[in-house]
Amino acid sequence: MGAADPAADGAVTSGNDPGATEDGGSGGQPPTDDPGSGAAPGPKKQRSFWKELPILIGIALVLALLIKTFLVQAFSIPSDSMQNTLQQGDRVLVDKLTPWFGSEPERGEVVVFHDPDNWLAGEPTPDPNALQTVLSWIGLMPSAEEKDLIKRVIGVGGDTIECKKTGPLLVNGKALNEPYVYPGNTPCTVDDQGGQFKVTVPEGKIWVMGDHRQNSRDSRYNQSDKNHGMVPVDEVVGRAIVIAWPINRWDTLPVPDTFDQNLSAGSAALTVAPQGLALAGAVPLVLWRRRRMQVAETR
Repeated sequence: MGAADPAADGAVTSGNDPGATEDGGSGGQPPTDDPGSGAAPGPKKQRSFWKELPILIGIALVLALLIKTFLVQAFSIPSDSMQNTLQQGDRVLVDKLTPWFGSEPERGEVVVFHDPDNWLAGEPTPDPNALQTVLSWIGLMPSAEEKDLIKRVIGVGGDTIECKKTGPLLVNGKALNEPYVYPGNTPCTVDDQGGQFKVTVPEGKIWVMGDHRQNSRDSRYNQSDKNHGMVPVDEVVGRAIVIAWPINRWDTLPVPDTFDQNLSAGSAALTVAPQGLALAGAVPLVLWRRRRMQVAETR
């Protein structure tokens, strides 16, 4: 690095320069913006708002695309299958981040998933206009090409789900109290096409049902497909966490309290196990005491 320029140092503290003039020059020379002259550069002209606007829009679009891809995406509810939890026309925000860290769907969550095997056959395909296409591309509206569904997770890998007559719905033998089921509906239906069932969910899949039980073609009615009505975990887009629109419907979508109970397969065996261990531990102690008593009697 070269030596400091004494003229440049003098420009910073020009009041100590005996040759400085009132207009900032030195030796009668006019001030200049040339960096080599030691004079301070003049202020740059600010770019107009209209020239910066396309850049700001471009940055906003890139950020929106990144958020849609990796963080949160908005989806529209097209049917009544999740009433009254979700109404037709609601917009929900779906968390897409946690699956990136290996998180899998859990019982009670409301999830969005890709059509696993033509569940939406016969449903009308929307024809979006140009604005809707742009909004769907940046994640502010669902894409017309994506065939997605939204249901509640009832069972995960290893669970046995059963329903007879009108219910209640059983998960690993434990009855669910389901206050989220549409008023007037029963947890199950009496028809043989899907209302009565007993299934075991394979690992890597989930069993889903709509909250409007008598108006939802969910896992129950798709047991003849290649997944036997199950949804592969890989097809899950994410968990719906918030009703974002309309404003008067704004609410979170927590897991209902009914899923707080221990529903794991084999949980009953776990509750009995400590008693069995206590009994097993008591047997050697009793035998040891009896032997001591016999020894004492022989003395």
